[in-house]
Amino acid sequence: MSDPVPDYPRTALFVAGAGRSGTSTMAGLMKILGLHVPQPEVVADATNPKGFGEPQWVVDHHDRLLREALVQVSDSRPEAWFDTGRVSTREPERIATAAWLESHFEVSPELVVKDPRLSWFLGLWRVAAVRTGARPVFATMLRPPAEVVGSKQTYYANKLGSAHLAASWLNMLLHTERGTRDSDRVFVRYADLLDDWTRVTMDVGERLQLQHVLHANSEQIRDGHRFVDPSLRRMTQTLDDLGLPKRLHELVSETWDQLNRLAEPGGDTAEAHATLDALREAYADLYAESAAISRSSVVHAEHRLKGRALPAPEPEPAAPGVVDRIPHGVRAAIPPSVRRGLRKAAGRERSE
Repeated sequence: MSDPVPDYPRTALFVAGAGRSGTSTMAGLMKILGLHVPQPEVVADATNPKGFGEPQWVVDHHDRLLREALVQVSDSRPEAWFDTGRVSTREPERIATAAWLESHFEVSPELVVKDPRLSWFLGLWRVAAVRTGARPVFATMLRPPAEVVGSKQTYYANKLGSAHLAASWLNMLLHTERGTRDSDRVFVRYADLLDDWTRVTMDVGERLQLQHVLHANSEQIRDGHRFVDPSLRRMTQTLDDLGLPKRLHELVSETWDQLNRLAEPGGDTAEAHATLDALREAYADLYAESAAISRSSVVHAEHRLKGRALPAPEPEPAAPGVVDRIPHGVRAAIPPSVRRGLRKAAGRERSE
């Protein structure tokens, strides 16, 4: 006879953050301490031999939505958030996501949902959780960006280069911070989790009121000790080792410093939010400038892929900008600073 399901309030813990930042370790520990990872899970492999802690349905769901939005998992474009936001607001997707959550809440009142693609769809999951009568809470994992870049290059054979991977980390973390700001949330350093996982997870359980964590027994604690391997932190390179362009290096460094403050007790403040907003605006400006300068390289690459010579230059008809193509309801949720950056990239800045 199976154990009775505890009468805990419904809670969905969403583990967010860039890939290779410790999200699997956090999800795995939460599973050991009693939260339910919806089945079936993604099968462990050589890149993550202890398991990913990822529901297969969630990975497939996100992959399909990213394809429809034409967004990469590690996309460095600020406007990519508009594209995923557009598909996230579709009612059929909200219905399907809520129905999936509901089916697993029948197994356990506390779920942990993790996938490196999850940050692109924070709004979708928040709405789905609320529709099932659950409380959505978020744990964002923090790992030094140089270590994330190095780990991706080692385990994923990424050929896009350090600058792209660092920029995608910046894009992901800045928007994940903004997207979780109005919810119960914690920021967890991967290094802290490896150094003293019991202290860190109990703090997460207390702050997010995860009842399974708060009522964990000694056998679960022993299993947690067997699961966590301090040697998992194998990357030792620093930001200086990446050879990034100067302004990108500065923004990555400043953002990492600010995110670390959020992980400190009492560090999740309005002042910190304002600083991160400014960094997000600065990144949008940097990306817009870089995209404008490199347009010839993009056109050249497009024509090489098509296997034809470059055409003679022709005047292009005016077309609506990316911001103008976004539905009003989605556009209203976009920070004004990011909209300005996109208009600047398109040469369509508004006069004051």
